[in-house]
Amino acid sequence: MFTTAHLLRLGATESQIRRAVRVGDLVRLRPGWYARSDADPTVVTAVRAGGVLGCVSALRAHGAWIAPGHGGVHVRGSRTLRTSMAHSCRGDGPPPPTRTAVDPVEVALGCALRCMTGEHWIAACDSVLESGLAHHADIASCLGPRGKTLLSKCDGRSQSGTESLVRVRLRALNFAVVVQPRIAGVGKVDLRVGKLLIECDSKAHHTSLENYQNDRHRDRAALVRGWLKIRLTYDDVVYGWQESLEAIRGVTLPERHRIRDGNRPW
Repeated sequence: MFTTAHLLRLGATESQIRRAVRVGDLVRLRPGWYARSDADPTVVTAVRAGGVLGCVSALRAHGAWIAPGHGGVHVRGSRTLRTSMAHSCRGDGPPPPTRTAVDPVEVALGCALRCMTGEHWIAACDSVLESGLAHHADIASCLGPRGKTLLSKCDGRSQSGTESLVRVRLRALNFAVVVQPRIAGVGKVDLRVGKLLIECDSKAHHTSLENYQNDRHRDRAALVRGWLKIRLTYDDVVYGWQESLEAIRGVTLPERHRIRDGNRPW
């Protein structure tokens, strides 16, 4: 995807650009914007509509974790362009210039505040911070008061979107959640509430034979050392949270998870 200015900086002349369009090497999407024939169709749709790929769609394109339920093409317009989409996304402040076909991550996060729930936004932002796609200060610069409040609840140590959702939901219920604690003889675990260890498993990292066996070894090591442990799958968190929460409360309401003097795991 190229703007006219970008092509000129690369050394093309205006006549060469026109010829590239005629022979099909470039496709003119709208005045000043061109794409190669193999360009991402989602980005092409956004630019044709009069904007750029933004918000949730841009976050997905950059590789951020996105919770289900955020489909469609999210387009951000500029101050001067009105998109042909029925709905266009915008952030809290004045829209920045649309210089690239896909918004930068921090700009996309600013827009996504209006299209995502708070917990889904935190999970996406966690994945951005954990993967180094954007820095905390750059994200904060694109946020208003509500966004900065949500940003204060983000944690770049989170290893998965489901882990982020569990942390946010439990803390909202006043659970004291420790993130990525290192447990002697067990290693790092996703979350800890008292002596209850919570692991958020994914198909990508927990279904190979090696990982499967390692997980069971860690589970046994935790049990021998006096820890309680629960494993939650993607479906448990995203589609079956109430049942999962009841299981967690089944441990915490009787206060079996409390660490007391003389009853400390080792």
